[in-house]
Amino acid sequence: MAAWELSSLAYRLSDLCSILRGQVDVCHREIERNLHDRLLNLVHEEHIDNQKVLNLLFPSKNYLPLKNCSTQVKFGVSELKNKLVLLLISNPQLLTMEKLFLLVQQTCDHPFNERLKDSYKIVWVPLPSSDTWTDAEESSFNFLSDFLPWYAVQKPRLLSPAVVKYIREQWNYKDDPIMVALDSNGKVTNFNALDMIKIWGAQAYPFSASKEAKLWQNQNLTMQLLLVYINPLLAYWVEQGKNICLYGSESLAWIQQFNDSITELKGAGLQLETIYVGNSRLGEHVKRIMERTGKINLSDPLSFTKVQFFWLRLESMRRSKLRLGKTPSCDHVLAELSALLDMDDKKEGWAVIGSGSSTDTFMLQGVQVMEFLRNCPLWGDKIDKLGLSGAPRNFLDPTSLEGPCSHSYLVPSSESEGLIQGTIICQVCKLPMKKFVVYQP
Repeated sequence: MAAWELSSLAYRLSDLCSILRGQVDVCHREIERNLHDRLLNLVHEEHIDNQKVLNLLFPSKNYLPLKNCSTQVKFGVSELKNKLVLLLISNPQLLTMEKLFLLVQQTCDHPFNERLKDSYKIVWVPLPSSDTWTDAEESSFNFLSDFLPWYAVQKPRLLSPAVVKYIREQWNYKDDPIMVALDSNGKVTNFNALDMIKIWGAQAYPFSASKEAKLWQNQNLTMQLLLVYINPLLAYWVEQGKNICLYGSESLAWIQQFNDSITELKGAGLQLETIYVGNSRLGEHVKRIMERTGKINLSDPLSFTKVQFFWLRLESMRRSKLRLGKTPSCDHVLAELSALLDMDDKKEGWAVIGSGSSTDTFMLQGVQVMEFLRNCPLWGDKIDKLGLSGAPRNFLDPTSLEGPCSHSYLVPSSESEGLIQGTIICQVCKLPMKKFVVYQP
């Protein structure tokens, strides 16, 4: 065959290849468009289980799409049938280490987890920051997916562009981690359950938006809410109804003065457990202060990591409230959370005092803290009667406690078990409330 004939044949084959490549691209775009349309129609369909939804999100393309990070065992979506599925969607770097440790604690190490661990599964779905994966993102995914205690997409870089587009547009993923809850029928019940899990852990099961709203019903900013899911010793203190004081400052001199006063008061018989929580801007300076206060105050039970958990949960509480449409002006818990976080933003020392599951907490800042400590010996009988929160409230605002009011507060029987153990403080006169059982026809 002549050279010109070979050249002509090569040209025609090249032209044909370009045409076929274009047709293949058209087919791929059509497949992606059809898949995206099918995903959009899911919300209008009824399903008997979650298999159709999960197969659309994670189809088997000649390989098993999921894996158990702990055992590296690969499996298909059929393993998730009839289970509630939490899709943890993030970039390949996932979370900062302290946020990751908190999430692991609240899911795997939570007291409720042993009972619920077979009812739900967490699947990590990493998405790149751009349309293509970088070597750094691939390396990060390979590293994290080797030791996480959850499931993960086995080959996330092979996820369909239609699926990625759907997650970003319909589930509002904007590169910050979210956790989408799918019930056993594949229906989305919460577009981001991450904060409620950080707050309540496995107790938030089934992690729906309605469950989140229910958990906040009649919830006050108690020491139980602030501390019980951080440390077993703190949970014991709350259960025993101990007086607890959280305090923070970056001034070593202020902390020394505070601890000297506390030591003196404890020597005189005051029952009070103190916990240094630094501030939300945790750094090496706060870590050094914690090492020092640990030597001064041997009852201080929190490690640096646990203090990080404390502040992360506070931020999650505020975000959860805001997501539910609450504002500080109409929600007293959000107002108190904002006040606590605002105190942390200032350079003065501060303290929050409460007792177990009591609904009354008392916040002090700057000179008020030392004024409170100086006057504790003068209150004696009032502390016994009003509690450690009520006594200083009476001192700073005597008119608020002139006498009991006629305010009543009904607690439904389904909620009374958790509240009956603690002291209920009237939100009007700030006195402890008496408890009665009321039967209604």
